[in-house]
Amino acid sequence: MELSDRKKQILRAVVERYIATAEPVGSKSLVDACDLKVSSATIRNEMSALETMGLLEHPHTSAGRIPTTLGYRLYVNELMERQRLSIEDTELINSMLRNKVQQLDRIISEAGRLTSQLTNYPAYALTAKIHECTIERFAIIPIDIHAFIIVAMLSDDTVKNKLIRLHFEVSSDMLNKLNAILNARFTGLTEAQITSDLILSAERSLGDTLGLISIAVGFAIEILLANKSHESYLAGASHLLEHPEFKDTEKAQRILQYLSNESELLKLPAPDTFGNTRITIGPENLANELKDSSVVVARYHVGDDMEGIIGVVGPTRMDYTQVASKLSYIAQGLSWLLSGGFTLMGDNDDFRK
Repeated sequence: MELSDRKKQILRAVVERYIATAEPVGSKSLVDACDLKVSSATIRNEMSALETMGLLEHPHTSAGRIPTTLGYRLYVNELMERQRLSIEDTELINSMLRNKVQQLDRIISEAGRLTSQLTNYPAYALTAKIHECTIERFAIIPIDIHAFIIVAMLSDDTVKNKLIRLHFEVSSDMLNKLNAILNARFTGLTEAQITSDLILSAERSLGDTLGLISIAVGFAIEILLANKSHESYLAGASHLLEHPEFKDTEKAQRILQYLSNESELLKLPAPDTFGNTRITIGPENLANELKDSSVVVARYHVGDDMEGIIGVVGPTRMDYTQVASKLSYIAQGLSWLLSGGFTLMGDNDDFRK
């Protein structure tokens, strides 16, 4: 979409004034803000053109205009200037990361609390494994005719075992066949790939009428789920009610319930690289609960096979520049902290739109 420089300046001014005031923006209020040395009538005509292009809209019968989702997106992609954090902000973040986060066992919860405190929006933080674990090899060790030990060697080099006691007799020949079919059909699979059809097929192949496959595969699923675990934390939920867009408590409650669902948080889009941020605006969010909100997230590094995500949720009238800058810096700081580094930089990398 091609815009003249004047239209870009006016759109930027409308977005930034609406972010600051939460009130529809009229042409008269932009005469000084745009520094274009043009009349209120000229600005009004340009705003009308921006409305025709789908970048601004009239809320109800108001004389002023507010940005549309498309207007916010163009602002984020092309008009938003990168903001350097102030010395006060960087010193505060550095101090909190060094002195406060390290004193807590649950770093993930403190990351969320820190983010909410610095942005004044509800914040969520979570960690998850980058790669799902699989079982590389099974071993069956007979104990007696009523018991055996099943051993699973995982792709992360850990070993799990369990003593299985049975109320029926099982021969060593059957246990050998069980061992063979487990290694042939259930290795190298994630928990989601172990289906009921696969289990039924294995039972038919083994001629298993005793439920041995179900017992063994149940153990496999149990340990794969345990290795798939992650932590999540929601902080500053009350901040949502401070914004006029969420005075409707039912609307705010729907969003907070969504953010409290760990499995839903894992589905939210995240940047591809550590330290960068990703912004999704209004209807760009696939979840219905977030259609009227914006989400800004950043990724940080936790360890060899773990990563973390911190994000904030707020109205589309969000100060994207401030939030993206702070999230990016916090993510970089956490990555350095968790990798053993304690020298934090005084600026943040560019953020990703």
